Order: sequence, then C-alpha cells, then structure tokens
Amino acid sequence: MDAYDEGSKARHLPDGPDGSLPEGTASAGSTPDSTPCAHQESTHQESTDQSVGEESTGQESVPQHHDSQAPTAQAPGPQAPGPHAPAADPPVPVPAPTGIASLPLRSQIVAALALAVVAVVACVHLGMVFLHVAPSNTVTKQHGRAIDEWIYPEFEQNWKLFAPNPLQQNIDVQVRAQVRGTDGGITETGWYDLSALDGAAIDGNLLPSHTQQNELRRAWDFYIGTHDNDNHPVGLRGDLSQRYLRRIVVLRLDGEGAGGKGAVVESVQVRSRTTNVPPPKWSEEQVSDTPVLRELPWWTVPEEDVTDARTEASAG
Repeated sequence: MDAYDEGSKARHLPDGPDGSLPEGTASAGSTPDSTPCAHQESTHQESTDQSVGEESTGQESVPQHHDSQAPTAQAPGPQAPGPHAPAADPPVPVPAPTGIASLPLRSQIVAALALAVVAVVACVHLGMVFLHVAPSNTVTKQHGRAIDEWIYPEFEQNWKLFAPNPLQQNIDVQVRAQVRGTDGGITETGWYDLSALDGAAIDGNLLPSHTQQNELRRAWDFYIGTHDNDNHPVGLRGDLSQRYLRRIVVLRLDGEGAGGKGAVVESVQVRSRTTNVPPPKWSEEQVSDTPVLRELPWWTVPEEDVTDARTEASAG
C-alpha cells in the first residue's frame, strides 16, 4: 500500500530512494528540533513493550515504592517455615532433681548435717579400731583408756578367726553351788550349763545381746590365760580373773533361782566341758568325741558378791 492511515502507530520510512533522508533534512539527534520526535518515538516504543508484557503475563504492573515511601515495619511474628527451611530442634527436657536436691531447703540442710555427723562418727570409729589393733605407740599409751572404753564390749576384735588353726572345739562352762536355805540347811545343786543357757537365749534372737554371746566365754578365756593346768595363778591378773569369773557365775545362779526362793549361795564350783567338733563326712580325720572335763576348786562366795549379784539382778 502506498498510503498509510493517519491513525496508524507504524513508523514511516524516509522518503529517499535508498532509504536515506532527503538533503537538507537533519538526523534525529543532530538538531534540537528532532529531539522531541525521538523522545516521543522512544516513549511510544517503551509503552508498547510494557503493554505487550502486561498482556502476555496477564498481570498488572505494580508500582515500586521509593525508600521514603516504604511502609512502616511491623514486629515480626511467628511464621510458618518454608518448604526448604530447616526443622527446629525439639526442646530438650530438663531432668527433674533427685536425691537430696529434690528435698526442700530445710530438709536438705538437715540431711547434709546428718551425713556429716555419720561421716565423722565413721572416721572416729575406724581410727579407734586401728589404734586398738595396732602395736603399742605413743597415742595408745596416752589415750589407751579412752580407746578401750570405745571398743569394749561391742566392737571387740577377735583375731582367732584368722589364726592358722581356728578353734575346733566346743567349750561349755558349767557351775554348781552349795546354798543355804531359809531353814539354815546346806544343800548342793546340780550342774547348771551356763553356755547352753546363753545359746538358748541367742537362738532365734535377731538382735542378741553382746553379753549373752561373749561375757561368759571371755571370762573363761581370761581365767585360763592367767592360770596353769593346776589352777595356780600366773602373773598379777590371776586373782582378778578368778574374782571376775566367780561374780559372773553367782549372778547367773541368782537369776536361775538356785536353791529355791530365799536361798543364799555359800560356795561355787566351776568346770569346763570340752568336746571336739566332728570333722565332715568326706574327711579322713579321726578325732575323739569323748568330753574332757576340767574342774576348778570350790570357791567361797563373799557376802559382797551375793549383794552385788542381787543388786544387778534387780536393776536388770
């Protein structure tokens, strides 16, 4: 077509035969007069491109705000994690306090003081036992009485368990007495097996008395260690061991009511009955099962021993 519609937005080509501008016509950017035309064509092209882009995307252009016109920032709130955001670690549970820490403050203080007292007592006890079994030294010479009062009788250490030849005998301590009755007559009692009586008191008792277990046995060992086979005292402690054993048997006879009500013990005789412990059935060892008796002479009982025995019996 040789003619163009005046309302068309198409650009007109130059009128020259080779497409160049006619002489005397300046280029678009050479004269000021051509500047508005070039600007209008550029603006027209940009608006055309923008309209084409809006039509292709189907979206309206969103005006961009300058920094001075930016909306006021709001406090960030909880946002849902994006598809590629790392998952948050689960909260670590705090363990509940246990033991003393779970108690109230006052109870914690009381428990701490109790533990401190127990620790101090345990240390003192271990120290006392060590000094008791240790060889004689400066501390035991100066404080031997305090050490003995702590150890005896409840914490006595008997090392016979660790001897090369442990005890393999049963020793029963027995006693009989001559008593004066209420009518003034003197009668002789039968043998009282004091060791068997102690054994019967201990049997089935969850918390037996230390006296029931060891008093009579220790008294007999004390006597044997300070006397020879003829019952003669050896050393300065012989008479002490005899009086100690005599007091014990008088107290036991009074507790058993020897001679009847109101009878008074005049004299006593002590003996031991020793029997060997039989070996196991698989052993080839042969031992005698005949009891061996050792009788002590008769001892006259002083009035003070009878009075003390009755006083202790009434107090117990």
